[in-house]
Amino acid sequence: MTVACAQGKIILCGEHAVVYGRPAIAVPVAEVQARATVEDGVEGQSIVIVARDLGRVVTLGDEASDETRDPLLAAAVNTLEYIGLGLGHDLVIVLESTIPVARGLGSGAAVSAAITRALAQHFSKDLTAEQVSRLVYDVEKLYHGTPSGVDNTVVAHQRAVYFVRGQRLEILRVGAPLLLLIADTGVESPTRAVVGAVRSAWQESKDRYETLFDEVGGTVVGIRDAMEKGDAAEVGRLMDENHRLLRAMEVSSSQLDALVNAAKRHGALGAKLSGAGRGGNMIALATPETCQEVKKALQDAGAQGVLQTEVKATTDVTGPLAPSMASPSQR
Repeated sequence: MTVACAQGKIILCGEHAVVYGRPAIAVPVAEVQARATVEDGVEGQSIVIVARDLGRVVTLGDEASDETRDPLLAAAVNTLEYIGLGLGHDLVIVLESTIPVARGLGSGAAVSAAITRALAQHFSKDLTAEQVSRLVYDVEKLYHGTPSGVDNTVVAHQRAVYFVRGQRLEILRVGAPLLLLIADTGVESPTRAVVGAVRSAWQESKDRYETLFDEVGGTVVGIRDAMEKGDAAEVGRLMDENHRLLRAMEVSSSQLDALVNAAKRHGALGAKLSGAGRGGNMIALATPETCQEVKKALQDAGAQGVLQTEVKATTDVTGPLAPSMASPSQR
């Protein structure tokens, strides 16, 4: 039996504007994870994947579970082929995850990464983080068509990432830890609809929206600089500004604004929606001294769940990675 895990991610800043060529930043969320367990199966059984949280069982060779369409099987098949093994192995892969689906936390990429790591380890093959990232990216195409490369990069490298559409992703240096609270509104975030609404508004008022996108891009550049310097107060101030601009794009909601306001009233350095908006999650930047008070305030304001995570300080920077192919996931 072999077990491997992969953690989630969340977008820190730059939503929507990134679709129009401005930068954004995403960070890992270690407190939620996907877990894959690989065991040798019964002879002649082929590859069977049991996704417990989804209530699904898929089998290689079953027409209804074709690996060209099913991301779970694709992750397994791609990995086995990449490490030089055929598909004649009898395996059972059991998946479990604490990452909420469709909440902007990278659940699909994490599941794929867990499968990839578990299979490689099961056959005593070593894969680098970049190799895992590239394999997961191929599976992300089944989920999203033209993925950005953000989810797979953050999940594989477990580091904060700065990205601009069509340019190379960069892993960021973080000068001091950032303590984030991620609060779920309990409302599904309709990504495709919200992105489409912003595009329609942009088409009707390009000058106004280009100005908004430019201003968002400026906040992201500022947040990057503040993260590298370890200036949490400045990160928080610019998060507030980013949320104000997202409200001007009409992608916030009464639930998101209520959570943002509650966090700010109780000591958060900054707070904003995360992802597509009109539902989903918001994030608040707290300090060790204010964390519990902010968390309680979010719960009292109606959050359906609050995750606490820390963006860890780092000293090394690995430089540019694979090119970002499209706009980042805003699920």
